[in-house]
Amino acid sequence: MHKMTESPQRAGIPGDREMVFMMAMIMALNALAIDSMLPALPAIADGLGVTVANDRQYVISTYLLGVGVGSLFYGPLADRFGRKGVLVPAILAYTAFAIGCALANSFPLLLALRFGHGLISAALGVVVIAVIRDLFSGDAMAKRMSLIFLVFMIVPIIAPTMGTGILAVADWRAIFIVLAVMGGVMLLWLRRLPETLQPQDVRPLDWRTIVSGWATVTRHRRAAGYMLASGLMQGALYGYLNSSEQIIGEVFDARNWFPLVFAAVAVGIAIANLSNAAIVERFGARRVSQTAVFAFIATSVAQIVAATSGSETLWMFTLLMMTNVGLVGFIGSNFGAIAMEDFGHMAGVASSYQSFAKTLLGAGVGAVIGQFYDGTTLPLANAFLGCAAAGLLLVLWAERGRLFTRPGTAPKSPF
Repeated sequence: MHKMTESPQRAGIPGDREMVFMMAMIMALNALAIDSMLPALPAIADGLGVTVANDRQYVISTYLLGVGVGSLFYGPLADRFGRKGVLVPAILAYTAFAIGCALANSFPLLLALRFGHGLISAALGVVVIAVIRDLFSGDAMAKRMSLIFLVFMIVPIIAPTMGTGILAVADWRAIFIVLAVMGGVMLLWLRRLPETLQPQDVRPLDWRTIVSGWATVTRHRRAAGYMLASGLMQGALYGYLNSSEQIIGEVFDARNWFPLVFAAVAVGIAIANLSNAAIVERFGARRVSQTAVFAFIATSVAQIVAATSGSETLWMFTLLMMTNVGLVGFIGSNFGAIAMEDFGHMAGVASSYQSFAKTLLGAGVGAVIGQFYDGTTLPLANAFLGCAAAGLLLVLWAERGRLFTRPGTAPKSPF
C-alpha cells in the first residue's frame, strides 16, 4: 500500500483536520472513563454503601487493570479483522458497559463492569495508532500522531471539570450516561471512516507465532528492563490518580479546588510531552529519559520533605506533583521507544505485548499505592521515590550499567 505523505484526501478518507480530531476523540473516550470519575468517587461510595474509604479507588484501578489485559489482544485482532472490524464493536461495547455501570446496584457489580469497560476500551488506542500507520509513514505519521496527542492531552485537563459539572445537576450515574452518549456519537461519526487496512495486509491469527513473539520480547534484556521500568513509572502515576481526590479533598480540605488542581498537574505532563518532542532528537532518548529519572528521584525526596514538614500547603503539593508527573512525560514515551528498538520486524505484536505488560504492572502498582493512603501525602511521596529507584535499577540492568549513551553506542542485548 502506498502510504500518504501529506493529504489524506483519497478513497473516502476524511480531511486532515477531521481525521486528527476523530482519532483524538476516540482515544479521549478512554481518558474520560478514568478522569471524569474522580470527583464522583465519594458519591459513588455513598450511593453503593462502600464503608472503607480507600475501596472507592477500585473504580479507577479495576478499569486500568482491564485496559492492561485488553491491550494484549487488539493488535492481532485488528490485523485479522480490520480496523473498523474491531473499532466499531469495541465502541458499541464501550457504550453498553457505560450504561451497565450507570445501572449497577452494588459495588462489586460496578467493579466487574468497570473491568469489562476497561477491557473493551483498550482497543481504542491500539486501533487509532494502527489507522494512522495504515495511512501515513515517516514524518507524516509523526506529524499526525503529534497533533492527535495534542488534542488528546486536553482531555485530562477538562475531564474532572466535566464530572463536577454533571454532579452539580445530577447524580453520579449521569456521568456514565454521558459516556454512553459520547460513544453513540462516535459510532455515527465513524460512518465517515472507510476501512484502512488493505486486503494484502490482512494477517491470519497465528497464535503460536504471536506467543513466540511475546516470549521473544520477555527474553530481550533491554526491552524487558525498559518495559518493566516504564510500568513502575506508570504505577506511580496511577497511584496519584487513585488517591488524588482523597488527598485534595481530605488532606487539604479543598474538594472544590480538585478540578483546578488536577488540571494544573495534567498541564505538567502536556508541557513535558511537547518539550520532549522538541529535544529528544537532539539529545537522544536515553539521555533525556535517564536524566528525567534522576530529576524524578530528587523531586520525590522534596515531596517526602514537604510531607513530613508539617507545613505542606496545597500549592506546594500541586507544584511538586506537577513537576514529577511532568517528568513522567519525558520518561514514558522514551522508555517505550527504547524498548521497541529491536522489533521492527514484529512491531505490532511487540507493541501490544509491551503495552499489556506496562499497563498491567502500572495498574497493579498504582492500586497498591492508593491503598496505602492514610490521610497524609507521605505514602504517595514514598511510593514515587520507590518506583523511581526501582526503575533506575532496571535501566542499569538493561544497559549493563552504562547510562546516557546515544543510539548506536548502547550495549547490544541479544535475544
